Amino acid sequence: MPSSPGLRQALRQRRYVLGGWPWRAALYLLTSVPIGITTLTALLLLAAAGSVLTVVLIGIPLLLTLVLAGIPLASLERRRLRLLDPRPLAAAHREPDGTGLSSWLRTRLQERSTWRELGYALLFALVLWPLEALAVGTALTVCGGLIAAPVMLAASGGEEVRVLKIWLAHSYPPAFAALLAGVVLLPLSAYPLGVLAAGRAMLTRQLLSPPEAGLDSRLQELGRSRMRLVDAFEAERRRIERDLHDGAQQRLVALSMTLGLARLESPAQPLAGLLAKAHEEAGVALVEIRELIQGIHPQVLTDRGLLAAVEDVADRSVVPVDVELDLPDRLLEAVETGAYFAVCEALANVAKHSGASRARVTGRTERGRLVVEVSDDGVGGAVTSGGTGLEGVADRLSVLGGHLLLSSPPGGPTVFRLEVPAPPANKRT
Repeated sequence: MPSSPGLRQALRQRRYVLGGWPWRAALYLLTSVPIGITTLTALLLLAAAGSVLTVVLIGIPLLLTLVLAGIPLASLERRRLRLLDPRPLAAAHREPDGTGLSSWLRTRLQERSTWRELGYALLFALVLWPLEALAVGTALTVCGGLIAAPVMLAASGGEEVRVLKIWLAHSYPPAFAALLAGVVLLPLSAYPLGVLAAGRAMLTRQLLSPPEAGLDSRLQELGRSRMRLVDAFEAERRRIERDLHDGAQQRLVALSMTLGLARLESPAQPLAGLLAKAHEEAGVALVEIRELIQGIHPQVLTDRGLLAAVEDVADRSVVPVDVELDLPDRLLEAVETGAYFAVCEALANVAKHSGASRARVTGRTERGRLVVEVSDDGVGGAVTSGGTGLEGVADRLSVLGGHLLLSSPPGGPTVFRLEVPAPPANKRT
């Protein structure tokens, strides 16, 4: 990562020493000293007191504070960096998932940024500020000692003065020569101090930037947006199902009834034959549209939940299916729908390809995840690649944050297992 563009560009300019950048660089390095001393003192006190008092449990909050000590320092350093770098440095922390102190602590302790900032605090307290103080102090001492030579000679009565404790000046000409050297050296020292400040700014930006350009925050937002898209998709499916159920299906029912009445009232044989054919086709269309509605979103899944929907699918399967689902609560609609269609695809594969005599569906919720298994005693050999329906199931579960596991060795048995995060229906992630 490049160093501060403002200071870097200023260092390349000939009029660098005549502008305000040398003063800003010096101020940046000088303000590190009190901040570093304060940070070092706080870290030492928290570590010592926390270690001693841990035996009586009072030290645990102190040690926890020690771990979080990098957060306020990092916030201050991001603001102080603006002295040298016009680019804002975004905060590396995301909003807690819930409210309250416990949620905030849990979120912060799980973030990589918190530990990076603690490492920065330790580096700052033990290494950085002493080096900066040494550099600035050396420059000021050398330049100040040379410039103050005539004053120190006058204060000694004009006899002699030891300049920088290195050589003696017995008269004013050598003292003024030292002053001239200090005046020339002062602007020249602005360049190494500027380079040091630019490097310091670069290190600060590297250590305090959000990991992977804010990857944690972006992943969280990606998860939220993904769930919003899933909800929107399911809402659209429900709308299509309602439109078909309340619109086209009702019209076909009415048409079928009208055609049936026309057949009863029509005496002409040719017309009766056409009406019979139309009546039969209307009946076929009605059956197909009902199957289509069932495939889009079964009403039993909406009304009674996943258990009843899976039992309904099992009852209609050509292969006998045993269902054992332990689901005490309703789950999010997107989760129930994804699991339902996954089970439907697995049972369809059992009926079409496995040659099984019996299948079994088991499921439960554990540690906030829904786990469902579909097993059969068939010939095995199922795969999730090559554009199969199971590949689509795996993609759908991935959208929900879950995954599909398939064990289907040649000769069987086949075990189809899905796991997906499953908060209760009254909660949102």
